[in-house]
Amino acid sequence: MNILLTLLTALLILVFVGALIYFLRRIVVALETIGGTSQSYLAKLGFGVRAIETETGHLAPQVTQLNQGLTALGEGLGAIDGHLKAVIAAVTAATPATEERAP
Repeated sequence: MNILLTLLTALLILVFVGALIYFLRRIVVALETIGGTSQSYLAKLGFGVRAIETETGHLAPQVTQLNQGLTALGEGLGAIDGHLKAVIAAVTAATPATEERAP
């Protein structure tokens, strides 16, 4: 009885290893179609990313310069806001309050 169980266990291990090898081979084939050659999807994706990086490489210095200009503009607008608040305060203080009259 022990010999029969040992043989069945060995046979089951062989079937399991065979199935494992079969499915691992299928996974490898699927992955090779994704990224194994120069015409694969992964290679085309990498080529596109490099193209985008090359085309947009000149933007970094311009963005830094733009940020500096926008910061200066924001400070100028803050000063204008302060002046407008002072004008509004001066105008509201100079005009007398009008009373509503009942007809």
